[in-house]
Amino acid sequence: MPKTKSYYDKVYDITRLIPRGQVASYGQIADYIDGCTPRMVGYALFALRGETDVPWQRVVNASGGISPRPGSDRQRARLETEGILFSAVGKIDLKRFGWPGPEPSWLAKNGLLP
Repeated sequence: MPKTKSYYDKVYDITRLIPRGQVASYGQIADYIDGCTPRMVGYALFALRGETDVPWQRVVNASGGISPRPGSDRQRARLETEGILFSAVGKIDLKRFGWPGPEPSWLAKNGLLP
């Protein structure tokens, strides 16, 4: 019998899909996971430690900003390295750099919400 994935695992699976040079919001990721909230996505990403294959830096708040916390300077630097531009007030243009989300077939295969 396959093990049921935790919401942390689901957050990580979705976040791994965000391509270099694009971002998603905490809420966007939460929308694909039944019972998940943007805050829960933040908790899952904050729980990552050390080197990881989860591109946590590509998840930002709904206004296109980086949420203030330890590591936020590193997040901005990583995003800038990927070609993401910030406005004078530190926001990312989500129309330009926003990720449209996973393919519906991927969501269905992984038992997530469309």
